[in-house]
Amino acid sequence: MTILKHELRQGRTAFWIWTGVIGVMLSVCVFLYTEVRGEMDAVTDLFSSFGSFTAAFGMDRLNFGTLEGFYAIECGSMLGLGGAFYAAISAVSMLSKEEVNKTADFLLTHPISRRRILLEKLLAIFVQITLLNVIVFSASVLSILAIGESVPWKELFLLHLAYYLLQLEIAGICYGISSFIKRGSIGIGLGIAVLFYFTNLISNLTASAKFLKYFTPFSYCDGADIIADLKLDGGLIAIGAVACLAGIAAAWLRYGRKDIT
Repeated sequence: MTILKHELRQGRTAFWIWTGVIGVMLSVCVFLYTEVRGEMDAVTDLFSSFGSFTAAFGMDRLNFGTLEGFYAIECGSMLGLGGAFYAAISAVSMLSKEEVNKTADFLLTHPISRRRILLEKLLAIFVQITLLNVIVFSASVLSILAIGESVPWKELFLLHLAYYLLQLEIAGICYGISSFIKRGSIGIGLGIAVLFYFTNLISNLTASAKFLKYFTPFSYCDGADIIADLKLDGGLIAIGAVACLAGIAAAWLRYGRKDIT
């Protein structure tokens, strides 16, 4: 597991920066709830009159006066975008950086197969994403306890699980892309994450665009649906799992016979 350990060491700075920023922002958001919860009923009424804009973010189906509703919208947006960006950046550069940094010659001359390289690099991504979510979830729980609120365990767990699956899907797709490109990987990764995010917003804006929810992992992270149903959409998650595995399979096939410069 030499490559796995190396990737974890090499990525530790970015990991702690992203984890710290997301964790702190979620904690600040939770602490902010204590200051504004008395005014949230008026805010809920205000947002409910915004029509399509309200529906795009699911604010027409959530009560901002409850911790669950406030957390799903405010904290969910931070965790969704922050986690998606981190997963995309980490995965889309995992294979291509060997050519960008001119380290492919050093790595590939060792007595280790490309399949082993692919596996350990993939494990590194999985470990980093998993640790980030465990730490961020713990920070959220501690913040809720700190403000004297009871933890809505099921709602909180389902929300964080949905975003964890979203990150894995984006990571799998970007990992596949990483095997095809040689440079400019970070911009591509961020672009994919942003594209998925706005695709979900468009699908929520109008009924004629509902079909777009099958093309974005953000669709099964809809806080309003999760809070209302207390379950995740298994069908959408299955589509996401297929997309993730397809990305990994593409990397497996492409990198194994790629002419690396």
